[in-house]
Amino acid sequence: MTHHHQFDAVIVGAGGAGLMAALQAARLTNVAVISKMYPTRSHTGTAQGGIAAPLGNMEEDHWEWYMYDTVKGGDYLVDQDAAEILARESVEAIYELEHMGLPFDRTQEGRIEQRRFGGHTREYGKGPVMRSCKSADRTGHMILQTLYQNCIKHNVRFFDEFFVADVLVHEGVARGVVAVEIATGELHLFHAKAVLLASGGFGRMFAVTSNAHSLTGEPVAALYRRGLPLEDMEFFQFHPTGIYKMGILLSEAARGEGGVLLNGRGERFLENYAPTLMDLAPRDMLSRFIYQEVAAGRGVDGKDYVHLDIRPETINRYGSAPGGRTVTAAELEEKLPDIIEMMRVYMGVEPMREPVPIQPTAHYAMGGIPTDNDGRVLAGPTRTVSGLYAAGECACVSVHGANRLGTNSLVDLVVFGRRGGKALGEFCRRADYAPLPPRAEAEAQGALDELRASRGGERVATLRSELQRVMMDKVGVFRKAAGMREALSAVRGLKERYTQIGLDDRGAAFNTDLLEAFELGALLDLAEVTAASALQRTESRGAHYRDDFPERDDTHWLKHTFAYRSEGGDVRPTRGEVRFETKPVVVTRFEPKPRTY
Repeated sequence: MTHHHQFDAVIVGAGGAGLMAALQAARLTNVAVISKMYPTRSHTGTAQGGIAAPLGNMEEDHWEWYMYDTVKGGDYLVDQDAAEILARESVEAIYELEHMGLPFDRTQEGRIEQRRFGGHTREYGKGPVMRSCKSADRTGHMILQTLYQNCIKHNVRFFDEFFVADVLVHEGVARGVVAVEIATGELHLFHAKAVLLASGGFGRMFAVTSNAHSLTGEPVAALYRRGLPLEDMEFFQFHPTGIYKMGILLSEAARGEGGVLLNGRGERFLENYAPTLMDLAPRDMLSRFIYQEVAAGRGVDGKDYVHLDIRPETINRYGSAPGGRTVTAAELEEKLPDIIEMMRVYMGVEPMREPVPIQPTAHYAMGGIPTDNDGRVLAGPTRTVSGLYAAGECACVSVHGANRLGTNSLVDLVVFGRRGGKALGEFCRRADYAPLPPRAEAEAQGALDELRASRGGERVATLRSELQRVMMDKVGVFRKAAGMREALSAVRGLKERYTQIGLDDRGAAFNTDLLEAFELGALLDLAEVTAASALQRTESRGAHYRDDFPERDDTHWLKHTFAYRSEGGDVRPTRGEVRFETKPVVVTRFEPKPRTY
């Protein structure tokens, strides 16, 4: 049985971008939000350290400095018109959140308190600046709660625990989505004037990742399977401070409060790599520096990790707290309560007395669904898809370029989620419903039924584990052609084996066996595009570092890549090669320069 719904606007994803877009659109039209989980469980809630805006509440700051940091941090692959929008509109977005009721930390004067964060500087790189607005180390959680409450206030309709299996794009026009109600297994067809995707990232293609198990990218894969391009998929950020072996994130808020990275000799090794910003250099650089220390035999006890040290005596010895001030354990407990609790719970470490083992963890996709500055999805370098929008991590504006600065994900959510929501609402006010194609849900139903009936000998968990390992080993922090070819071949082999999987659960209600199989298909497609995109970019830039091409090449590669499937066009995993187009980077204020810190 298929249930039919009709809403002017349908938003897929209830994280920060989806909720901000829903809130803006709901002021203009009727809106439905479809989410895999209860909205306040969305992955935005794990964002700890803060959200940047050049408020200047603690130190002098200007939007031009912030724009420069974003462009430089993204290794000059950032579209600078988007970076200017981000920097200018961040201030207004922060004040809008404040007026909605978000409980920011306050200074004694009652202003929003700010802290330092990686890559954010004063005077175009002369030193760190306090730019990150925060709510202890629970900033993302507070954003989710605030936006969700305001969406309820504005009568947004929520469909929680629904799994989107297909995005209906027919003859260049978005017409709705097809979703599975997880509790019953029944299909729901949502007919809409416009669709906005805000489904988050797809980091579960890697073995060590900070991403939740839900971040598997099936709405992103759905557009790719429908013939639309994905942009800059080679750029995937590894956050330097994931809990060893687990990948659970320890925010750079800990380093913003003075925490330092130490190698196995107890040395603050970043003095040798980034002497100006040291522990607050951009994430791509820190991840590489950690790997280099380990490769040189300076990991802790000869193993593949280093230490994050937030002991007060260490911070005070190095004078690494903001302003060189003295810190106490009580102060750190107040400012970093969740981070410290995770250190204790997951590692069994008492961080006030001993350092914490950390290693880089797959964290954030800079690439994704290409959009313009109002969230409209691009069908190519210059063409848009009528009625289709995207925002947040699943989208590529491109405001992060080759490497996202810390806190810029939350700014991206609220700034471009807001712009996308407003554009979506305005579109719905003047648009009519495009007719659905006959039996619009049939392809999704067929793909799900095919998986449910599968009786092969391959296991989903085994294939997923092999995928994650080869991507981690061959398409991780350091890359080279031979390894990426090996990864690409392995992923394509896994796609063949995927056709021979067997499921144990053939029921309808809460069939997580079926949904995990569908998720794996999406991850395989996205991993293939990631590896193929990385193989063809013969330079090192930001998070894409190649041992065989160690230099940035602005002559040939100051451009975005658009990846397309070479054949097919239905909802099932792709076959064939990946083909590419390119698009010039928008350069307005800042010409590319060498990136040093």
